[in-house]
This record gives sequence, structure tokens and C-alpha cells, in this order.
Amino acid sequence: MTPETERNVREILRGQKRIISLDQGLDAGLTRSFIKNRLRSGKWVRKHRRVYATVTGAIVREAELWAALKRAGEGAVLSHWTAAELHGLLDKPFPVVHVTVPKARNPARYAAIPGVRIHRSDVIVDDRHLANKTLPCTRVEDTVIDLINASATFDAAYDWVCRGLGRWTTTPQRLRLAMQQRKKIRYRADIERVLEAASGALSWLEARYVQGVEVPHGLPAASRQARVRQDTGNKYLDNLYEEYKACMELDGAIAHPEDEQWNDKDRDRWNLVHKQIVTSRFGVRHLRTEENLCETAADVAKILNDRGPAVGHPCTRPGCGVPNYM
Repeated sequence: MTPETERNVREILRGQKRIISLDQGLDAGLTRSFIKNRLRSGKWVRKHRRVYATVTGAIVREAELWAALKRAGEGAVLSHWTAAELHGLLDKPFPVVHVTVPKARNPARYAAIPGVRIHRSDVIVDDRHLANKTLPCTRVEDTVIDLINASATFDAAYDWVCRGLGRWTTTPQRLRLAMQQRKKIRYRADIERVLEAASGALSWLEARYVQGVEVPHGLPAASRQARVRQDTGNKYLDNLYEEYKACMELDGAIAHPEDEQWNDKDRDRWNLVHKQIVTSRFGVRHLRTEENLCETAADVAKILNDRGPAVGHPCTRPGCGVPNYM
């Protein structure tokens, strides 16, 4: 091995956690016989077809990911649950490595890569859509969108938005911009409402609460943005049922950072201790579908009826679960 070849190989191994592909080795100046001798002697280990670890024994997680990328070929990036792992959206490694390659690639080529799932896309393999990381992976916004599209239910999709926003890895504005660049997004209208509410635009939530919860279920009209004087100054409650000493807050700031969650809890506790006002919080997931509206109405009716005159009845939707309190 010439000094130049040795330098080239060391640079590759340093950047890829001791992983190298056959093509990389040949381009760096190694011969096929040299590589075969290393494998035969046990100094190198085959991780995937034409991809090798230049150490024996267990390898680190980053090396496993590099091996999957090198097997997937030029333009491959980590995506979906594996990208979520790298962005801190998952708390432990996902058992299957997810990789996205250019759409033009033949899917049959990747049919039997052990422990690796291949996706094909021309949108998120562009450099503009890659995170600034040592390991090539999709940006957090594209990662969240990919996982939304892979979600079987809205609640699962909503959870990925909560993780992205709640762990400070992205913002509603950046997610909305990324959504504009994608043609197909599951639950698009609902996710857009989530992001609008998270940005502070609560008009949709307010309208859904009044028109979908209160009116069709015979609940009294709450006082909107009712002012309550606290030790720290005036606070405004979204929906205050003064006679019942009950407040229904519409919460658009999904997955608050921890300090904001405690601020909410402290405010709710102060209201309960000093004003005897019990507070419940509802967000997009509680007001999204007709079934959600009925479930929320049942909760609100139960709270009110436990604290004052009987109110509430089922709406005209078949299967509405609100009891007839009238």
C-alpha cells in the first residue's frame, strides 16, 4: 500500500467510523486482492454486499448507519425513523435503518438488505433538504413530514408534530414552509390547523368549540376571554362558565416546553385555590372530527353538571355520547 493510498483510506475510515465500501477502497488505490486478504484473515468483516467494517467485533451505531448508507449507494440519506433518532425525536435507536434514495433507482436492487428499509424520493435527497450532520440525513422538517405520511392515524401524525415542536427541533413556520414543497401529505388540512394554532392563531379552535361543542349539545355560552385578576396581574380565560366556576382553555401551543407547562399549571392552580375555578384544556386533537367534538362536549357537560344546574343533550350525530341532562 502506497503512502498516498494509506492516507486516502485513513481519511475515509476516520469519517465513516471504520466503514468502507468496495468502490471507495478501489478509488483510494486498494486492490481487490488486498481487500480479499483482509476479509480472509478476519481483520475486516463484511457488513453488507461490497461494504466492510475494518474492525472485528461489535461496531458503534454510527458505523452501522454508515454501512447502510454505503450499501444503498450514491445519493442515499438516512430518513424516517432513523433520521428521527438522529434529530432527537426518538429516545432510542429504531431497530430498522431507514434510508431514502433517488426515485429513479431500481427498487429490486434493495429488496434484501438485512436490517435496512429503502424509500425512494426525488424531493428529500436534494442537498437543500439535508440536515447539516456528519451522517447524511433528511432535515427535521422533512423527517416529520415523512413520519406523518407513514402514520396510520391522525393521533400518530399529531404526535410527530408535537415531538418536532416540543423538543425545539423545528418551528411551525419552518414546518409549514416544508409542507408547501411537498405534493402529498397525509392529514394536510388538519396538520395545517395544528400549526396555525401552535403559531397563536386560535380562531379555528374557537369556532369549532362554539359551533361544534356548545351549540349542538345544548351547553351554555361561556364568557370569552374573561378577565380574572391574579397576584401577577390580569389573566384572560378562553371560555369561562362563571356560574359553574369552570374554565375551558383552548390550547394551541402543543407540547409546550417544560417551563411553559408549569406556568399553565401554576395559573390553573391559582384559579382553583383563589377563585374555585376548575380548568380543563382542549387542543386540535379534541376538536378535529365530529366524534371528537361529541367526546369533548360530553367531558364539558360532565364538568358543568358536577358543579351547577343540569345542561347538555346529544346532538343529531348518530352515536353522540352526550347524555341528556335536561
